[in-house]
Amino acid sequence: MEVMTVGGGCFWCVEAIFQQVKGVEKVVSGYSGGDCPGHPTYREICSGRTGHAEVVKVTFDPKVISYEELLVIFMTTHDPTTLNKQGADMGTQYRSVVYYHNDEQKEIIDQVIKQLNPYFDNKIVTEVSPAEIFYAAEDYHQNYYNENSSQGYCSLVITPKLNKLRKMYADKLKAA
Repeated sequence: MEVMTVGGGCFWCVEAIFQQVKGVEKVVSGYSGGDCPGHPTYREICSGRTGHAEVVKVTFDPKVISYEELLVIFMTTHDPTTLNKQGADMGTQYRSVVYYHNDEQKEIIDQVIKQLNPYFDNKIVTEVSPAEIFYAAEDYHQNYYNENSSQGYCSLVITPKLNKLRKMYADKLKAA
């Protein structure tokens, strides 16, 4: 198994996307990239003062899906061209970010961004940084969409992203 750590706005959205992808064994919502001491809380992250991003840690089988394929899915299911913002979610905690775990991942990230940049109206501004400490989010954030799909945010924000995923990547998804 390999690991990918990415953030593209609210972690509920990114978690819901990757839970549907073949080869993904586990998705954990959490926080990374900040500088406050100890395990940060959701309340601290939301203040925007800790420097952390809402991220997901994706454990996947590279024999089923490659890191590159996962990155392309990630980059095309959120807006990697907005700085510290996804939809109505604003702040550094909602930044587009990829934390690489080794030099090979860094090279792949750079290639994918270069490949995809021409397809966007604006330049990709996704932060690319070495992986830092990952802190799992509180239990109520885990598997959020699956347990709260009728909630307003889920219906209005996450469901359309999942519909886009199903349309663009039907061949990469787990059986329903």
